[in-house]
Amino acid sequence: MGSWWGSATRAGLVRGYALAPTRRVAVVSGALGLALAAGSVAATGPWEGGKRVAERDRSRVSELLDGAGGAVRVRPRPVPAPSWLAPQAVLAPAVVAGTVAGAGSADAAAPTTKGLAAALGSALSTPVLGQFTASVVDAATGRTLYAKGQDTAQAPASTNKIATSVAALSLLGPEHRFTTRVVSTAPGRIVLVGGGDPSLTAAATHGADPRASLATLADRTAAALRATGVSTVRLGYDISLFGGPAQTPAANVGDNIALVQALTVDEGRTDPGSTENAPRYSDPAANAAAQFAALLVKRGITVQQGTASRTTVSAAAKAAAPLAQVQSQPLSELVEQMLTESDNDYAEDLGHQAAIATGRPATFAGGAAAVTQTLTRLGVPLGSTHLVDASGLSSQDGIPAAVLTRLLLLASSSAHPELRSVVTGLPIAGYTGTLADRFDGDGSSSGLGLVRAKTGSLSTVNALAGLVMDRDGRLLAFSFMSNASGDVTAARNALDRLAGRVAVCGCR
Repeated sequence: MGSWWGSATRAGLVRGYALAPTRRVAVVSGALGLALAAGSVAATGPWEGGKRVAERDRSRVSELLDGAGGAVRVRPRPVPAPSWLAPQAVLAPAVVAGTVAGAGSADAAAPTTKGLAAALGSALSTPVLGQFTASVVDAATGRTLYAKGQDTAQAPASTNKIATSVAALSLLGPEHRFTTRVVSTAPGRIVLVGGGDPSLTAAATHGADPRASLATLADRTAAALRATGVSTVRLGYDISLFGGPAQTPAANVGDNIALVQALTVDEGRTDPGSTENAPRYSDPAANAAAQFAALLVKRGITVQQGTASRTTVSAAAKAAAPLAQVQSQPLSELVEQMLTESDNDYAEDLGHQAAIATGRPATFAGGAAAVTQTLTRLGVPLGSTHLVDASGLSSQDGIPAAVLTRLLLLASSSAHPELRSVVTGLPIAGYTGTLADRFDGDGSSSGLGLVRAKTGSLSTVNALAGLVMDRDGRLLAFSFMSNASGDVTAARNALDRLAGRVAVCGCR
């Protein structure tokens, strides 16, 4: 096809694309109606550090796109120049006037099984991959293009979160919100009722649709109490929505996750500004209730005994109109953040919520059963899949590579628009979330900005499952899984090289 750097008339556009650090590639499968990185993500960007990434230079984006509608966000960073894809094919907007455009489609030639196997070639034989399984599927037809042990269950690590996301969105819907309430159970007696919102924060939040805030809830509660002439209360807290045990079944998780309780603020972190692994409170629910009591005091409400006691509110009291409440952002946004940042606390809360939606106890086991039941209902052949949690922290989880690719096809299907945030939440190779610092080595940089995939890592486990448009514009779903690797970093790099080879594959 020649080098895409050859057109002088597109020189500025090409240079901008090559320097894009948080690049979003508009990729479409016409048969499936998939628009990668479109919709709300096109307006606000992916998740980084628990927050939406704002546009850093809108004027430059507009110049680079020739008015194409925001398909790429830019900040200088030198990267290798792809030499196989015309820039207009990458940068074309995924959605034009509400319809799907044709940046990548089922009309593009699909790789052959022989061609793809040859392209993957020596990258498959490196011993560092340990027990290796793989599945690569044509998104337009569902045809398997490459398979190696694809029906054998392997520990998925955090790629398990793809299954959790699909199940939660299917059961609850993308617009579902989790509600944290304060109810009055008797004169002068109020109870903070946890609603299982993993995103609840103690700090004040702002904006058109902010995260649920304990400070906002305290504002509303104090105002409601004053309106009825009440200035002194006894405070309780109810976390009965979730059952026990609250401790993850995974071993040796350290600070990867807090106790899973129906009431938690800032994911139970002792430092609300911390990210990833960080110390957690030994009882996140009690800490959240104590923070709420302090917030009420600051607003002129006296809390007897200065703190809250654990209690269980009657079903009737919970069903009655609350004194005050706050709601989370839509589930679709929580799923995006969970996948981009690989947030274990979000994942386990969503697993518990899935259990509730299917009438099961809100436990780790209930969540795992709800996920598998829901995926079966959606027509996903689970084979040897077995789950014990929703986050993938447990090495006892097992998912075949073929199941992961099937889930990605389901999420990108026009038949399931409710699942679209599974796609938009996938990290972008080299730029966002858990892929921000990857795809920068020999053999993998060809996937920069083109691969969108969920990562998975445990002490001897690495997995990478996602979507990529190959050099001919064909959308492919892939899953690469490595278990029992002696060198986790080397295995991770090997998986990146495999995804990079799929990205540059014409493979016929």
